[in-house]
Amino acid sequence: MRNDAGINGDAQRIEQIAWILFLKVYDAQEENWEFDQENYVSIIPEECRWRNWAVDDGKGNAMTGDQLLDFVNNRLFPVLKGTDVKDTNGNILIHGIQADKDTPINKAIVQSTFQDANQYMKDGVLLRQVINVIDSIDFGSYEDSHAFGDIYESILKELQSAGSAGEFYTPRAVTDFMAEMIEPKIGEHMADFAAGTGGFMVSWLKELSKQVKDTDDNKALGESVYGVEKKQFPYMLCVTNLLLHGVDVPRVYHGNSLMHDVLDYTEKDQFDVILMNPPYGGSEKNDVKNHFPSELASSETADLFMSVIMYRLKQGGRAAVILPDGFLFGTDNTKVAIKKKLLSEFNLHTIIRMPGSVFSPYTSITTNILFFDHTGATKETWFYRLDMPEGYKHFSKTKPMKSEHFDPVREWWNNRTEIKDQDTNTWKAKKYTAQEIADGSYNLDLCGYPHEEEEILAPLDLIQQYQEKRASLNAEIDHVLDEIVSLLPHDEGGEQ
Repeated sequence: MRNDAGINGDAQRIEQIAWILFLKVYDAQEENWEFDQENYVSIIPEECRWRNWAVDDGKGNAMTGDQLLDFVNNRLFPVLKGTDVKDTNGNILIHGIQADKDTPINKAIVQSTFQDANQYMKDGVLLRQVINVIDSIDFGSYEDSHAFGDIYESILKELQSAGSAGEFYTPRAVTDFMAEMIEPKIGEHMADFAAGTGGFMVSWLKELSKQVKDTDDNKALGESVYGVEKKQFPYMLCVTNLLLHGVDVPRVYHGNSLMHDVLDYTEKDQFDVILMNPPYGGSEKNDVKNHFPSELASSETADLFMSVIMYRLKQGGRAAVILPDGFLFGTDNTKVAIKKKLLSEFNLHTIIRMPGSVFSPYTSITTNILFFDHTGATKETWFYRLDMPEGYKHFSKTKPMKSEHFDPVREWWNNRTEIKDQDTNTWKAKKYTAQEIADGSYNLDLCGYPHEEEEILAPLDLIQQYQEKRASLNAEIDHVLDEIVSLLPHDEGGEQ
């Protein structure tokens, strides 16, 4: 692919592989559906099904060169995007696929996957070679399919250094830890409203699969995940990821979770478990904020997702959410309102402070995992600071965070004690009551790191961090001034 003039950089290379891989995986899945359903009819016209244009029988019949390019660019892509292909007289040669609200999810995902997909390659011979490599994978073979799951994971990791695409990938060590701590149960339904490439859903499936004992359990496993993804490219990766992990009908929707009035959600819109890493650092327009009560209508994307999570978590449900430091120490009116709602209506029982380089090299912004459940108001919150493992100065692409790095938290989780770091005289683990947190203006920046290592942030990260800290400091000053003013005597005319 690097020899093709149409491919410019890793992000385009991965996107090109993604749509080809999706069609190969979808075709393998259709074989299963045809076996199970006597009258199964594909939503893809016969001419455009993988088996009828991509498979090379080795007899010289497979399209290649300009013929292949012409087919992919002028037939395959228009049809899968929903556009009819016509001849020079305007007669329809192939009908574009059409999906509506009544179309089964396993068929509708084809059009939504290709809605904004791109075909970059310009050399039809090289494209044929790429297609042949992907077609050689046998997804009917457990060994091939299982091995390719690991390969696909490595492709997703590459997104960390493929420009802005990195925002779609949460390190698997983190998603696996969160899924483990949330303790899935057969029959529960889990959601991720900013699903990215589907990492949280895959980690949930891996953890839950340990409890599968029969075919009913296996069916419940496949139906247990739900996702929404706003951006086209990660949506395609997510659907493919779930198909690869045995989910016959991926309930993943291409859309924006923030474009719905949160007050309209009912019990049927709620989930037993929510696992998420909401996008942060983004700023939302007024038409998005209008979907939220005025006191919760933040312009910060992560804040808005926190509100969505609270409105969509079932009574008795559990959640684990990754949020940046800005949410913890933010004391502006909206952030305080969100945290007040969180502590008064939910049990925020644990906050894990994570090292700043967990998401390196994409961002150095420090993040935290908030664990809470919908069982009543918070009485106390435990904080645990996860320090860098011995021998590491920071995580990187070549030295990423691993599952075992969470072992200190696992050991502490079920036998919680307060831990003081004698060397720095700071708390590594400590419990605070809800009243203590309220008295501190809902500043959750507790059990933090004893010192900040010098680091060079990307310009946008640096600006965002500066804005967050400035806003927090200004709010703290205003809070102190208000307290001082309230203590001063006032005469009847209102003068001090």
